[in-house]
Amino acid sequence: MSDAPTYRKIIHIDMDAFYASVEQMDNPALRGKPIAVGGSENRGVVSAASYEARKFGVRSAISGVLAKKYCPEIIFVRPRFDRYKEISNKIHEIFHDYTDLVEPLSLDEAYLDVTHNKKGNPSASLLAQEIRMRILNEVGISASAGISINKFVAKIASDVNKPNGQKTVNPDEVEAFLEELPIRKFYGVGKVTTEKMYQLGIFTGTDLKSKTEEFLEKHFGKSGAFYYKVVRGIHNSEVKSDRITKSVAAEHTFDVNLSSEIFMLEQLDRIAVSLEKRLKKHNISGKTVTLKIKYSDFTQQTRSKTLPYFISDKSLIIEIVEELLYQERMRDSVRLLGISLSNLNTEEKKAVVVQLKFAF
Repeated sequence: MSDAPTYRKIIHIDMDAFYASVEQMDNPALRGKPIAVGGSENRGVVSAASYEARKFGVRSAISGVLAKKYCPEIIFVRPRFDRYKEISNKIHEIFHDYTDLVEPLSLDEAYLDVTHNKKGNPSASLLAQEIRMRILNEVGISASAGISINKFVAKIASDVNKPNGQKTVNPDEVEAFLEELPIRKFYGVGKVTTEKMYQLGIFTGTDLKSKTEEFLEKHFGKSGAFYYKVVRGIHNSEVKSDRITKSVAAEHTFDVNLSSEIFMLEQLDRIAVSLEKRLKKHNISGKTVTLKIKYSDFTQQTRSKTLPYFISDKSLIIEIVEELLYQERMRDSVRLLGISLSNLNTEEKKAVVVQLKFAF
């Protein structure tokens, strides 16, 4: 018998500039041009940017105004989420030809556990290459992939050779790969944590690895143990084909900022109607109602209330939302409102995505 350790074979597939790529695929006139899905030159937030736009510094989550400033030739395209969902479903059909252990993270990325796959192919790298080629040939857009022994390393690896490339980190390469990695590229280490690590002299994986678990827990709490393990290639999270829905939410960004609570209630009523339809369709109810408010200066606030019973009816949701709205005065005019329902009555529902079909 061999004493060699056995490793899982995990692939992380990440579509390249997914929303923008779909728009360029469907409209040849947009190919090769800098486009931003979402936003406008006057307001709104960019949902995705083509690689041509990214060269100018345009990226998701920046304002349309800033995108226009960075790239005067930018073309703004309204998002078509029904179309993106349709394309995503086609891609997932390809995934399931290889394994049923598919864990979607969003419409454009997913983990696949191909340790035991339907093709009987022992090479995860060759499987990733074949999957990417099928997506390109059968769907029409490109994808990148990361392949390694766990989800954490595979996720990071998928970004190395983007776009339209892949990176395999073999078992004996994992620690060296992570040691050389800039700390800002560690999945789960955001801007705030990155700055804190810089202040502690942690700039690379090697620096992180030199710190004791006690040191990391002292400065980062429970996350410290996570950082201590992942930099050593230890991440045991399994690929879960049925991800647990923790909340169902709907929100809308307005073309004109709202300053009157009366107008806000009108919009919240519409959001609650759409939310109720989805809740009823999937037989989901919850106890915690949360009102999300984003102000004109982009600061965000949430207000929540938990009930002793489950609800899903629009009338009950809006009653709580109205109470939360008037809980305190608005700090400023409002550019976005959202409602979410959490503390749900089920732990086995598949992820529910709510996209309101309002004018963008």
